[in-house]
Amino acid sequence: MDTRDVLLVDAFAAEPMTGNPAGVVLDASELTDDQMAAIAGELGASATAFVCESERADRRLRFFAPTGEVDRSDHATVAAFATLFERGGLEAGEYEMETIGRTRAVEVKGDGTVWLEQGEARFEEVPLEHDEVADALGIDVATLQDVGADMPMAVADTSEPWLLVPVNYFEHVSRIDPDLPAIQDLCERVDAVGLYAFTFDTIGGEATLHGRGFAPSRGVGEDPVTGTAAGGCAAYVRREGALDNTIDQVVVEQGHFLDRPGTVRVDTDGLEAWVGGRAVTTMDGSMTVPEATEDDDIIEI
Repeated sequence: MDTRDVLLVDAFAAEPMTGNPAGVVLDASELTDDQMAAIAGELGASATAFVCESERADRRLRFFAPTGEVDRSDHATVAAFATLFERGGLEAGEYEMETIGRTRAVEVKGDGTVWLEQGEARFEEVPLEHDEVADALGIDVATLQDVGADMPMAVADTSEPWLLVPVNYFEHVSRIDPDLPAIQDLCERVDAVGLYAFTFDTIGGEATLHGRGFAPSRGVGEDPVTGTAAGGCAAYVRREGALDNTIDQVVVEQGHFLDRPGTVRVDTDGLEAWVGGRAVTTMDGSMTVPEATEDDDIIEI
């Protein structure tokens, strides 16, 4: 049987077993869909990046969750390009990455930081009441109302839509006790993939925002570190004029309540966004890959 080198890589992280873990398979061009799905299921990470050759870009990346293929994963992209750089598969520079339906720009810095193009920012205020959102998060409605008077709840989309909920203080973000079915209902009503509660109160002195992301529709209670939500959130607060003009780069911290702290850096002018982060390999080994099967090899009962 065939084997492949497989890795678990913590993205948006500076130390092992922090940030958001992703699977990475560097030599994946000859793998079938079923083989990729089997590897991703065995690794069990929320996303595994399979690095393939491309005729239209520098690399083609395919992403599989344990439940099947997905069209994008920012943290798995950071993990894959950081691993390629670390292993000499590419040098610092600018690259084009092919994914389902499009190509995206990626830049790798000399220190190993990977920057990923998200895209144009779109925002829409939502017809939700503070009390129903507060109930879904298990916190007092007053924690949303005072900050919400200046910055309303909105869906922000720089690559996928997230419901943004400003919370006044870190203390109240720390007390969130999510009602996941209620959060899923809120997100379905505003066509968002998840809810991102955030505050300008932070733990780290470098950080600009602290966020917590919940995406029950994807089977994710709380996501450790969420690049798509961080990018949209940073673009939103920039557009709303809520940042000091001296802040050039928005630094979003997340994951502390899951014991997986991580950091997403965001370059944004409020009109579009790039997200960046480091990655650390936590597991490096080989996996025996199941033999490829024919597409018509179906068991009939």
